[in-house]
Amino acid sequence: MTVSIVTADRFDELVTVLCDSFFDYPVMRYVIGGAPAYAHRLRTVIGLFVKARVARDDLMLGVQDAAGTLIAAALVNLPGDHPPGPQFETYRDRVWAQLGADARARYDAFGSASHAFDPTDSHHHLGMIGVRASHQGTGLGRRLLERVHSFAEANPDSIGVSLTTEVPTNVPLYEHFGYRVAGHSRVAPELETWSMFRPR
Repeated sequence: MTVSIVTADRFDELVTVLCDSFFDYPVMRYVIGGAPAYAHRLRTVIGLFVKARVARDDLMLGVQDAAGTLIAAALVNLPGDHPPGPQFETYRDRVWAQLGADARARYDAFGSASHAFDPTDSHHHLGMIGVRASHQGTGLGRRLLERVHSFAEANPDSIGVSLTTEVPTNVPLYEHFGYRVAGHSRVAPELETWSMFRPR
């Protein structure tokens, strides 16, 4: 199974993979809350994240099985400023209106805390990396991570890769791959975030 670039025509597959892998992730539970339509709202939120990468022409990576089904994916912000444009901004505002002001406020609070320690120089940012539950523990996350690193190392405009994690046990995992903790914030009693960076 090889890692390849995923194009916008596989939008639904990307969203499905990330919804499966992030279903119980602390940020999603915090932002969406205990709404009865959680699964639908999760798909809406993750769809927004994928649309943002498509609109900015960022990097989307994936791994597919022998049948061609996407089973792992990563969303990566490329170095530099890539505004998504007014069409996406209209879409984003419509999504947050649908999800509600409370969800938007929680997301903004998380965003402020999680990006407080971002490097100021141009770099790659690993926004999401996920593997379907049926394929977790098979090394696909490692393959995606290593491919992200190879893109950063080949780009002279990038000083490295940043990411955030909201699961304490992920911190030593990422440290194993060369990341260091750049900062730590508690967003809410039930949510904390670690900002991490791996230099080129």
